[in-house]
Amino acid sequence: MLDHPNIVNLIEVIDDPNTDHFYMVLEYVDGKWVWEGSGPPGGIGEDTARKYLRDIVSGLMYLHAHNIVHGDIKPDNLLVTRSGIVKIGDFSVSQVVEDDNDELRRSPGTPVFTAPECCLGLTYHGKAADTWAVGVTLYCMILGQYPFLGETLQDTYDKIVNNPLVLPGEMNSQLKDLFEGLLCKDPEQRMTLDAVANHTWVIGDDGSIPQYLCWCKRSSMQREASDGNNNGIHNHNGICNHTESNGSNFDANMTLTGKIV
Repeated sequence: MLDHPNIVNLIEVIDDPNTDHFYMVLEYVDGKWVWEGSGPPGGIGEDTARKYLRDIVSGLMYLHAHNIVHGDIKPDNLLVTRSGIVKIGDFSVSQVVEDDNDELRRSPGTPVFTAPECCLGLTYHGKAADTWAVGVTLYCMILGQYPFLGETLQDTYDKIVNNPLVLPGEMNSQLKDLFEGLLCKDPEQRMTLDAVANHTWVIGDDGSIPQYLCWCKRSSMQREASDGNNNGIHNHNGICNHTESNGSNFDANMTLTGKIV
């Protein structure tokens, strides 16, 4: 199973033998949506937005490391616990990709959070599209509005593809640089999540974003450590000092989790 503090985790799947249904037991999040307080006429402030963004990036990097494309990152799908921790939820349109090949043809996400390459009806890379949606989400949290919004669906897509990004002239230069990287229309030039995690504005006074290992990786490292062959550094929380880089070790349960949590 996937297990991360910034993901609404799947606890159990119950298959009812008497019906054609199965039931998913999810982690209970007693809090609110990120969207609450981030709508017009203003955002939630840089400090809170930074804290939320760090959690979003940490959870999404974990998903991408396990070859899961979320597909619908937006404030409505981000829950904040009473202790202020953001958890990514609603995996109804998520897709599990083969190895590092995240080329997709269907973009089922929310229109105003859709990346430019998805608006063109061509194949696109799911992880880069997720990153664009993170940029739109941050824009909403900071400025309390969408960066590209038309009167119709097609008008919205046209603006996403063709209109330049508009940022306030008085905006923090580091934050402006982050927006320009996240909302770069060329997916090949768009900032990666690794780069976002190491961006000056994101690091702030809190330091680097912790990287978490799933239970299968932790178990493997613990076995290696017990044999005296472990070269990594980890602690009892499963936080590792290097970034997870591949998702080759997830099993059938993880595939189920990634698709339909």
